[in-house]
Parts: sequence; C-alpha cells; structure tokens
Amino acid sequence: MSFGDILIRPERPDHPQVVAMLAELDAYLAALYDPEDNHILDVQALLAPEIDFLVAEGQGVLVGCGATRRMPGEPDTADQRYGEIKRMFVHPAARGQRIAQRLLGQLEERLKGDGVSLALLETGRDQLEAVRLYERSGYVPRGAFGGYPDNGLSLFYEKRL
Repeated sequence: MSFGDILIRPERPDHPQVVAMLAELDAYLAALYDPEDNHILDVQALLAPEIDFLVAEGQGVLVGCGATRRMPGEPDTADQRYGEIKRMFVHPAARGQRIAQRLLGQLEERLKGDGVSLALLETGRDQLEAVRLYERSGYVPRGAFGGYPDNGLSLFYEKRL
C-alpha cells in the first residue's frame, strides 16, 4: 500500500496515533522476547527532554516512528557522549518504501546538529529486518553499553556520524 509522499516530522509520543503505533510495536516485541529481555522506553519516558521523537506521516496517517536519547559519556564509550536510537517502527502496510531508512537518517542528522557524533543502538537478534536496516545504514557491531545485559538475545551497533 502506498501512503503517497512521506513527511518526517517531530511529534509528541503521547499523540493518540503514536500511542497506538507503539502498542503495536510492543506487541510485536512481546511475541519475540520475554518481558525482561525487552528494553522499551514507555510513552512517559519518551517525553523526557533528552528524547527526540520523529514520525513518518503519509496521507494524514502516521506509519512510522523513531527516537534518539542523548546520553552522557560512559566507560563503554570512552566517555564520549552519544545518541541512542530507540523505538524504530514502520507499520507493516507501509514497509518497502524506505521509510525506516529515512527516519533513521533524520534522527542521525538531528544528533549531528546537536553536536553528537556517535550513534549507538541495541536491537534483538530475531529482528532480522532491523538488523538489515542498521547494517545497510553503516552501523557496525560493538559491545554492550548503557547497562544493557549481554544476554545473547541483544545485538549492539554503533555508527560514527
């Protein structure tokens, strides 16, 4: 299904269409992993000032989202501050139109605009589409960071911006 021209723009995470989209993402993740293995920021956490939240909109319908969380340096990043990619999702009916790639690119540009030159992320090994997206977009494997457990289910990536 085509949603026409896709607009990438900021939106509040508590917008009703966003809440519904995040619930769909949460249900997908719950089908793949046990609750303790899902590292999800809920809507309230996404409203924090260090979060930058973007949506993809086509024909008045939100079809995708993604966020960054600006983080201070830590030992796992040699004390370099970074932006963590979170809550990437594109509705199944809108996939195949490079929406996730565009969302990711905009998130990276916003990090660079904030003077952040390192993007990190954690994703699940069973999320094959996400792994392909990140690797195609220049992310390379790295060790765990940010207190995430290295549990065998998580994959960790980084990209120099």
